[in-house]
This record gives sequence, C-alpha cells and structure tokens, in this order.
Amino acid sequence: MSLWVILPVSLPVFTITGIWVVYAMALYNMHVCPVDNWVYNESCEEKLSLQGGPVLCCTLDNVPLISKCGTLPPESCFFSLICSTGSFMVMVIGLLRYGLVVEKYQNCVLNTAGLSTGWICAAGLIMVGNFQVDYAKILHYVGAGVAFPTSMLFVCLQSALTYRLAKTQGEYCVGHLRLAMTLLAFVSLVLSGVFFAQESFVLQHASAIFEWVFCIIIMLFYGTFAFEFGGVSCETLMVLARGAGAQRGLSRGGSGHKAEAIGGPVHLQHTPEGIAML
Repeated sequence: MSLWVILPVSLPVFTITGIWVVYAMALYNMHVCPVDNWVYNESCEEKLSLQGGPVLCCTLDNVPLISKCGTLPPESCFFSLICSTGSFMVMVIGLLRYGLVVEKYQNCVLNTAGLSTGWICAAGLIMVGNFQVDYAKILHYVGAGVAFPTSMLFVCLQSALTYRLAKTQGEYCVGHLRLAMTLLAFVSLVLSGVFFAQESFVLQHASAIFEWVFCIIIMLFYGTFAFEFGGVSCETLMVLARGAGAQRGLSRGGSGHKAEAIGGPVHLQHTPEGIAML
C-alpha cells in the first residue's frame, strides 16, 4: 500500500482538530459565545470579553461561526495557518485523484471538472483564512462565496465519478458512502445559507451549527480518498508529469506498435498515391 494514503486521512484530522482548537481559543478569550448558547440580546452593557459570571450577555457579533472564531488574535493566526495548509493539501489531493483516474482508467469531463473545482475551492479557502470577516468583510465573503459552492460541486462531481468508474462491490459501497455525505453536505449548506440571511437570533445560531456540520462533512469526504490512494505509485506521478494528453497519445502509439507486431510490417507500393501518403 502506498504511503500517499496518509494524505487524505491527514486532511480531516488536521483541519477538524484545528478549527475546534481555534473555537476553544476563541471561547477561552471570550471572543464568541458557546455553541450551546441560544440566548442573544440586541445589545449589552459590556463587551463579551469584559464580562464575568456564569450568565453571559451575547449579541449577534458573538455567534460562533467558524469565521468569527478565527477573527481576533491569537486564534486568527492559527485559523490562517489551518486554512492555508488545508488549501494546499486540498490541491495536492485533487491533483493526485486526477492523475490516478487518468492512470487507471482514462481522462473524462468529470475528472477534469473535479480537479478545477477543487483548486478553485482551495483558492477561496485561502481568502477565507487570511481576510478576517471583521477587517476585510468583502474579500472574506468573496472567498466564502467561492469556497462553499465549489466544495459542494466538487463532492458532487467526485460522487458521480466514483459511480462511473465503479466495477466491484467495494467500489460501489464507497460510492454509496460518498453519495450519502454529499446529500448531508447539501442539506447543511442550504440550511446554513437560508438561516444566515434571517434576522432571528435562533436561526443565526442554527446557521452557525449547520456551517460547522457542512465543513466537517466536506473534510471527511476528502478522507474517503484513502480507499483509492493506496494505489498511487510513481507511474501516477509520471502521468501527471507527462500530462493526460501525452498519456493518451502514448497509449495510441503503443497500440499501433502492437498491431504492427501482430500483422507484420506494412509494405507501401511505389505509386504516386503511396508517395503522396508519405
């Protein structure tokens, strides 16, 4: 089994653990309210960071959205690091998945679209992590508007690609697993977006919960590539180095040589038509 199988497993372990650490830091520094807090106020006499006691006065500025947890230092530094590292891992996983499909099967529109959406999602994730919502709101929302839809599209394309390439019962089981995760992610994303647009305190808090659920499901989806990455080899890397087009050309050239070996050399007649063909 290839050691590349560690990469898709490391991504959800690193990112999910990382964002929960960021949440714990934001909670410890009184920058956000706890996830189990459902009571919010229009305004408070003191900022959350200056309050004390078991009962906290929270406003919508303290909703524990993932981006809110990573807005203020020191947790913002770790949040940027997690998003930047995670986006790089997403790009590598997407590239290896693309090369593996080309090597084992052949390139197709679904495979190319999956690579493109994965890399676009990584670009949006970098913007989300490095432009905090309280200080660069437009750029942060642009990054989120890129990362969330493209990540959803990525898992849809990969689920469809899994079913298209499946031949064994185990591969179909992986397809069923990815389809279930895709449906859960879609429901979570829709509910998070709808609730985020509402003015209700409860719905805003519910939006944060569904955002957490969506991000965790997406990261776990990347972890399922461990089933295929055991087959990543040096040949997969050579496919990526040569490019999919060169790989197809090499395959056609190999088929031609094989036909010549079976049928023998082809002798051309010395005719004007034959010379023209040369």
